[in-house]
Amino acid sequence: MTNGSPTAPPPALLRYPKLFASLVKFEHTLFALPFAYVGAFLAVGGVPSAHDLVWVTVAMVGARSLALALNRLIDAGVDARNPRTAARELPRGALLPWQVVGFSAAALAVFLVAVYQLAPIVRWLWPIPVVGFVVYPYLKRATWLCHLWLGAVDGLAPLGAWAAITNELPWQAWLLGGAVALWVAGFDILYALFDLQVDRAQGLHSLPARFGVRAAFAASRLFHAATVVLLVGAGLGLPAGALYWVGVAAVALLLGYEHALVSPRDWTRLNTAFFAMNGVISVVFFAFVLGDALA
Repeated sequence: MTNGSPTAPPPALLRYPKLFASLVKFEHTLFALPFAYVGAFLAVGGVPSAHDLVWVTVAMVGARSLALALNRLIDAGVDARNPRTAARELPRGALLPWQVVGFSAAALAVFLVAVYQLAPIVRWLWPIPVVGFVVYPYLKRATWLCHLWLGAVDGLAPLGAWAAITNELPWQAWLLGGAVALWVAGFDILYALFDLQVDRAQGLHSLPARFGVRAAFAASRLFHAATVVLLVGAGLGLPAGALYWVGVAAVALLLGYEHALVSPRDWTRLNTAFFAMNGVISVVFFAFVLGDALA
């Protein structure tokens, strides 16, 4: 203590939490978490118990943190050779591989603790997303279908929440998961445009690198149109109220607006179109689903 003031905390106590939060892009959990809640609310046709919501949230945070940490760990060498990603925590040496391994183990532990508080079915199914997390970074080295794999992994969010609460996986849950999968895959295809030249130079695979910019935009638009179709299909199989349908319409309009901001000739506003708007889409849709449940 100096001059009556408490001793400043060691810098590591402040530095490492910020580094790990940056490593896993904690704010991007907003993309997936609302859709997990959508699965939870639609599964019960109302408001799930506080117990279920808390543990679904913990499971999602653990799974998302594990997925991003593994991606950064496996891709550290690739990231170091890419000017856009060379300043990430591992390539620049702000974090060491053993530290990220430890963080991944902790995230897995959090995920498993949450899983075992939920329905029995997810105690058997939990290895599926973990395998998906590990395979994805390697798949990018082999095929442009990696976008669909990433979408499928993120599409497990509403499926997992549905199963975690009801111990069942009806076809409506699969349509909802498919909608999220195509939404994420469509976004990821355009995100790959930022690394188009680097991917080609390094022999990495993406749909834009394989088929070109125009094909990337066409595929993204097709996937996002299919997202809306699957949300409609899921709603038709559920006792969905008016607000659910307003939510689907909002998703359609927001996706249309995103695609109106960019084109194969001008994708300078890609960050605005997709990074900002995708967080808005997931939150807005959940808000309408929540309103429908409370109505």
